[in-house]
Amino acid sequence: MNPPLLLLPLAMLCLAEPVQSAQSLADLATPQDGRSRRATSAHRSGADGKYDPQAPLDPDSNWDNQNLAPGATRVLMDETGPGVITHIWMTFLGPEPQGWAKDGSANHQEMLLRIWYDGRERPGVEAPVGDFFANAFGARREVLSMPVVVEDADSYNCFWHMPFRESVRVEVVNQSARPVSLLYYNIDWIEKEELPADTPYFHAQYRQEYPVEQGQDYLILETEGKGHYVGTVLSVRTRSPSWFGEGDEKVYLDGEQTASIWGTGTEDYFLSAWGLKTTTTPYFGTPYFDQWGIVGGHTSAYRWHVQDPIVFQRGIKVTIEHYGWISPDENPDYLTNSWNERQDDYSSVAYWYQTGTPTFAARAPSAAERTLPNLDQITHAVGAIEDSCHGAGAIAVQQLLGYEQGQILYRPPSAEDAWIELPFTVEEKLPVRLLLQMTRSYDFGRYRASLDGVPLGGPLDFYHAETDSWEYHLLDFWPEPGEHLLRLECVGKNPASTDHWLGFASLRLRERRPRVAEWAHDRDKDWREQPVLFR
Repeated sequence: MNPPLLLLPLAMLCLAEPVQSAQSLADLATPQDGRSRRATSAHRSGADGKYDPQAPLDPDSNWDNQNLAPGATRVLMDETGPGVITHIWMTFLGPEPQGWAKDGSANHQEMLLRIWYDGRERPGVEAPVGDFFANAFGARREVLSMPVVVEDADSYNCFWHMPFRESVRVEVVNQSARPVSLLYYNIDWIEKEELPADTPYFHAQYRQEYPVEQGQDYLILETEGKGHYVGTVLSVRTRSPSWFGEGDEKVYLDGEQTASIWGTGTEDYFLSAWGLKTTTTPYFGTPYFDQWGIVGGHTSAYRWHVQDPIVFQRGIKVTIEHYGWISPDENPDYLTNSWNERQDDYSSVAYWYQTGTPTFAARAPSAAERTLPNLDQITHAVGAIEDSCHGAGAIAVQQLLGYEQGQILYRPPSAEDAWIELPFTVEEKLPVRLLLQMTRSYDFGRYRASLDGVPLGGPLDFYHAETDSWEYHLLDFWPEPGEHLLRLECVGKNPASTDHWLGFASLRLRERRPRVAEWAHDRDKDWREQPVLFR
């Protein structure tokens, strides 16, 4: 007996629906025209035994991957039409150092995917590999959706159909200073006798604003022609405290001056409610959401208009407002509410089909320009902690979790006389946020923070069932130039924790937006009298 549908695991439901939605079982029982083909990285050996893209496939070789040097371009597919790409799969090593790449590899934000149709001057697809597959910020995340699947965060699949008449060229450009290591790929396509005259072409284009322009909604797509809009990936790095996503999407169709499609909030457009959280579903998801409400938080979400394409006859303009909650020191009247224009860092990929040539002027900037600007003055105490700077117990340096300089592991035998002190220097009086990049783990304790002898909030719980990295935000202030001392003192442990240990990676003074300095509401306040952390 088959089990009731409600008893099926959620993962099975998420995977089963895309398969049946793309093409129903009934459709598979109808005749299919054309001939299936594949472009692949499978090894081809020339007469000299070396790789030759024109040589036959080599059944005796398992060397099916290729490295891509910094600045190099790899053509994955170059074929004549007519035809339709139906599936792209690729994989490659992650950026961290490992046996196959001792110095690390390019991350997928530094790799640029380009697809040209019919010898056109501009590519129809131009986006960082990661962002195209709904993986932003150079970080790998799992995606289980209908047109895009990144299984286990390392196998990149898309099922967007990409028709072409005369020719198609698919390439990956390595814009990193490090190589792309062990690049494998398969591109499945169907060779056709002909395509209907009104067949639209698939397009995907990346765009960014670091930060967004004041007084203007963020532009995702603007193009003339006839077609339908089918998807958005939007990525936001916050530059202000609290919730960024009160902005509405606005879609202008066929030259209209007022948007006829107007949303109710950013999370609503991405088919969630009351905020966003990490999730992945067939038609919408948030693969990346690190910490709510912090300065420097990262959110990336996708929305596929597969069942509800947005149809346009002469043109389309897709925008989203950048409104949300902000702290009072960013408001000219020292007020906080839910309707403030924010200055966060936005990037996006727009996906659409259209006939004719798109008029969208955006082009993907270089990998260096795509990298988010650093906001932090970072103090690493690794290797600088002396016996006088900690209490009972031992100090060790560990390399883990991708920390650039590792972490300090402090192992006190108990909560008694367990403390660590972290000195840092301030060069100039500016508005900053004080925070700690810490490790959480199953044997870590609770510690209370104080700065220059002033307590900062309640105890910080460093316990977590699985070892990970977490930011602990402590204070928004205008520190005086000179030497300062942060102290973490053990006050016990979580009942689930097995010990009182602590893992410290870095102390950070994070830049606030320029308007905080412009208004300067808190410049002359003594933070010691009433320490504040805006949330």
